Amino acid sequence: MKLTGAEILVRSLIDQGVTDVFGYPGGQIINVYDALYKYKDEINHILTAHEQGAAHAADGYSRATGKVGVCIATSGPGATNLVTGIATAMLDSIPMVAITGNVPCALIGKDSFQEIDITGITLPITKHNYFVNKIEDLADVIREAFAIAKSGRPGPVLVDIPKDVQMGTYEYEPKGEVSPKMPLPKGKNEDLLEAVRLVNEAKRPYIYIGGGAAGLGLGREIVNFADKIGAVIGCTFMGLSAIPDGCDRFLGMQGMHGHYASSMSQNEADLIIGVGVRFSDRATGNVGKFAKNTKIIQIDVDFAEINKNVSVDCGIVGDVEHAFRFIAKETEAKTNPEWFSRAMVLKADEIRFERKIEAASGNKFTPKKVIETINDNKPPKTVIVTDVGQHQMWTAQYAKFDTTRRFVSSGGLGTMGFGLGAAIGARVATGDATVLITGDGSFGMNLNELATAVSHNIPLVIVIMNNGVLGMVRQWQTLFFGRRYSNTVLTERKTDFVKLAEAFGADGYRVFTKAEFEDAFNAAIKSGRVAVIDTIIDKDEFVLPMLPPGGSIDDIITNIDTQGGADE
Repeated sequence: MKLTGAEILVRSLIDQGVTDVFGYPGGQIINVYDALYKYKDEINHILTAHEQGAAHAADGYSRATGKVGVCIATSGPGATNLVTGIATAMLDSIPMVAITGNVPCALIGKDSFQEIDITGITLPITKHNYFVNKIEDLADVIREAFAIAKSGRPGPVLVDIPKDVQMGTYEYEPKGEVSPKMPLPKGKNEDLLEAVRLVNEAKRPYIYIGGGAAGLGLGREIVNFADKIGAVIGCTFMGLSAIPDGCDRFLGMQGMHGHYASSMSQNEADLIIGVGVRFSDRATGNVGKFAKNTKIIQIDVDFAEINKNVSVDCGIVGDVEHAFRFIAKETEAKTNPEWFSRAMVLKADEIRFERKIEAASGNKFTPKKVIETINDNKPPKTVIVTDVGQHQMWTAQYAKFDTTRRFVSSGGLGTMGFGLGAAIGARVATGDATVLITGDGSFGMNLNELATAVSHNIPLVIVIMNNGVLGMVRQWQTLFFGRRYSNTVLTERKTDFVKLAEAFGADGYRVFTKAEFEDAFNAAIKSGRVAVIDTIIDKDEFVLPMLPPGGSIDDIITNIDTQGGADE
């Protein structure tokens, strides 16, 4: 059948199984929007308030489901407004396809109105990108873009389509199937056998899982493997929600703001088994002191990650599922009871530190109490989304997840303003209750997306941890910059978040105590509407423990005297 380029694009999206897209129209993409109107019974378009919100929504959609998220923008400023969202997806290996319009081919390179070289701009932050200057290539490009986005190490792909290509006509032949993932190479047999040998020799094994393992849904198998070899489990920030709640071998996130028991156990392990992790600086601290007396196995689909940040004893490149299952099957069963007992001692120490901090807080309404209240009252399968800052780390430390893909947050790029768009995407994708935990600083970045949530009847509970400061930067200023609070105090802003929510058509609450928060949270969940809960907390609440930047596990901070300094 003969279709316009715009219709070929939309028809190709539908044939790839796409049911929802996020975007914002404009002159050089208007033909695509006309095609979306034609196919509106088959594909749902969510109009966001800003293109950055569309990119974050597509990202959140993907994180919550594993599907390829899709966002659409016009040329020039519309396309450049996607850049932060594309980079966010790239650094966390999230499959996404971004579609942009551009000026007609005859005007390319002539500084035409709203012309921009978006493929050149996004080259470093996409897995691949395309400039489609021939209509006959369009359908195959879309098929290939989806295959690339979700294959191997996932990532964003951008497709830029000039207006004359959208307007032209060409014969379209559906393939009748969704583009499959590209086949992955298997790890080398000698590397797999070496990993088995190292595991068999280990007496203090630590299984370290990242976003690669979480994305594959390997959580239950990792728990079974830990039981088989007497290991404990820790995770990166991106590995959160991979392990079901209630696993006594799981010690939680390690790294700069990780759990004390998890970070200390990793340091004391004689073998780290890294599954889909890249050993980033926030996880390792001073790499010269990281795991000095520990052997390391690293399993990753991307050869560039092996030995990139830390030197490993056994690097396995290829299909992570295959490699992990081979090792899990071939290793010998053992218990290592002394190692598990040691981990439980460290866990007890961690609880002692937490209780000391809680005791110092007295009856104050703390971030931990906020998140524990959410844990106790959220519906099953709730997706928890965060922005970036102290609230993000408190959520990583204390939130409980009952299934995988229930935690959505920007890790690698650390994008403030990510949360609201991502929460919209996650809710649209799953239909499950979705809670955004944000800060007053992060929320201010993209709060305009409240209009999107309200207008499209996308129920969200938005919990603002409002301490009147840019908390994470202020924490660093407290510890390392002599308490010189340069431009991190937000109390000069007179924004009333309750009135703001009501102005957008959402419900607004302001709370000062745990009891008030619990009442507001339950009312918000029950309402089925968009709700903003302005949660007032103290500006001197800090994220602990903390490894100083460039420090090692020997420098871990477990307490901060708000009148003095840091105690180790």
